[in-house]
Amino acid sequence: MNKTFASLLCVAASMAVLNLACEGREGLQDPQVAQDGGQVDGGETPLDGGSDGGDDAGPDGGTDAGPEGDAGPTEYANLRIMTANLTSGEDQSYDLGHGLRLMQGVKPDVVLVQEFNYGRNGEDDLRQMVDQVGPGYHFAREDDALIANGIISRWPIIESGEWDDPLTATRDFVWARIDIPGPKDLWAVSVHLLTADGDVRFKEATALIERMHIAVPMDGYLVIGGDLNTDTRGEPCFDVLRQLVVITAPYPADGRGNTNTSHPRSKPYDHVLVDPDLREYQQATTIGTNTFPAGLVLDSRVYSPLTDITPVAAGDSNAVNMQHMGVVKDFRIPVN
Repeated sequence: MNKTFASLLCVAASMAVLNLACEGREGLQDPQVAQDGGQVDGGETPLDGGSDGGDDAGPDGGTDAGPEGDAGPTEYANLRIMTANLTSGEDQSYDLGHGLRLMQGVKPDVVLVQEFNYGRNGEDDLRQMVDQVGPGYHFAREDDALIANGIISRWPIIESGEWDDPLTATRDFVWARIDIPGPKDLWAVSVHLLTADGDVRFKEATALIERMHIAVPMDGYLVIGGDLNTDTRGEPCFDVLRQLVVITAPYPADGRGNTNTSHPRSKPYDHVLVDPDLREYQQATTIGTNTFPAGLVLDSRVYSPLTDITPVAAGDSNAVNMQHMGVVKDFRIPVN
């Protein structure tokens, strides 16, 4: 992240007051810099859909010729990030398998997980859940939380921890530093904001950014993702998060163009938000025979053909108490 955190956020003594005139913020608000999918206003540089982001979005990327005089071509790795609050049944858990199948179907490299419950949440239980997402994948999960946040990763997690969410006792913000291919690490933060109202979510976002300002270094890429429970894309919490991540249209969508992620597909609850450094390398999400230029909202009820996302069943997104859809974004990052 080529940014100075101290210059990105000016927090007043009261958590409820945010100085939006922080130095350096203008660069994140440039209307020509797009998040959640390509350029706006006609887009002089649309998302590159030419990378292989399909069935194997793993570390084997490709090469592009570097500028004249370079020692050699640039090599790339594919990175697929998913956010998943995909529990079902009566216990806010992944025990019934609907959410796990949705993850398996799109083969993510990094998953920002909410309501991270499985079995009795013992080490063996959690290992069994993670291995269903990807055999041998790594994970970080907060302890002693009713509906824990966590992160699952194809690549090693170098360090991880949690930051207090001062507005709730049921979960915290969970972070992980991931050793993705290339010279930069990925700092991933899994969040689950409250349903109460927009003012509460503003306070939660402010508390999160304050902690990141202190703890996250300038180098590396950053993704903040999860269930923000946002009723609209104009909520004040986005003004806070914009200090570190880029948030503009176009947004991930399903095959019918719907960008909302609540179960009735009427509200934008779930988000994968990245910093400008990582946003530079976003590409279209290609799965099987489908390409989603700004990323995918995964709804098994409308996805076609389902054979693209085996073992997903048509009714998985309509399971009892399945309140959210998954969101997927793809990136093609340089590794040399």
